[in-house]
Amino acid sequence: MANSSNNRRKFMATTLQSVGLTALGGLLWSGYTDEAKASPLVLRPPGALKEDEFLKACIKCGLCAEACVNRDTNKNRDGSKRPGTLQMAKGGDHHMIGTPFFVPTEVPCYMCDDIPCVPVCPSGALNEASVTDKEGELDINLARMGLAVVHKESCIAFWGIQCDACYRACPLMDEAITLEYQKNERTGKHAFLLPIVHSDVCTGCGLCEKACVTEKPAIFILPREYSTGKAGDHYVKGWDKKDQLRAGKRKLDQIETKTKRSEEAPADYLNTEVEY
Repeated sequence: MANSSNNRRKFMATTLQSVGLTALGGLLWSGYTDEAKASPLVLRPPGALKEDEFLKACIKCGLCAEACVNRDTNKNRDGSKRPGTLQMAKGGDHHMIGTPFFVPTEVPCYMCDDIPCVPVCPSGALNEASVTDKEGELDINLARMGLAVVHKESCIAFWGIQCDACYRACPLMDEAITLEYQKNERTGKHAFLLPIVHSDVCTGCGLCEKACVTEKPAIFILPREYSTGKAGDHYVKGWDKKDQLRAGKRKLDQIETKTKRSEEAPADYLNTEVEY
């Protein structure tokens, strides 16, 4: 009887411990996944679906990272292999474990013509169609991994110091990044060479961020969802015939642009406080 009672107590204790550990593990994993999903500033490989869809589709196989590091062009001058652009997230990376990402300041995307990371994806998390041109050929220039953003206050080009490091590093020079010439009014005889990023061309490869000469890059890549705004469908570019087509069958002279505020004199509403 004593042995039977002891066995029952041990069984109950072991069962309760197992249930407790399982519950604790579930809570820890739930907390981790919430943290990972709450860290959206992550750059994915070319062709990646939108983040929510990507996390559902990615099976964490690592084939894209393997193809990236093993590509023929990933070699130093002495023939040794360099670290790959794509990393597989692990604990402490604050991204979903097992998913691919890259950090431009460490290893940017080198814009491989054959985009080896995309065709090997077995789940469609990396959408090959999104980086395929009209002729059916892979085109890395169609990738939209992110968008370069210039912080003017720390970019030395905006200080008047001649620097075109990001411009020179851009693989789509004079397309994704152009230099805008402005007169330096302070000296009267010098010019600013200001880097301007064109969002319709920039692929988000991060080569500009890697090349930036400032202590902390003054140009950096952000996911497009967090680096672009949206004017709204009700705005139409009057000088763009194609954009005017969004007005549909409505005649341009019938498009209303006036509101109640239009009836007031500018001085009446511009000098008032913000209306809440």
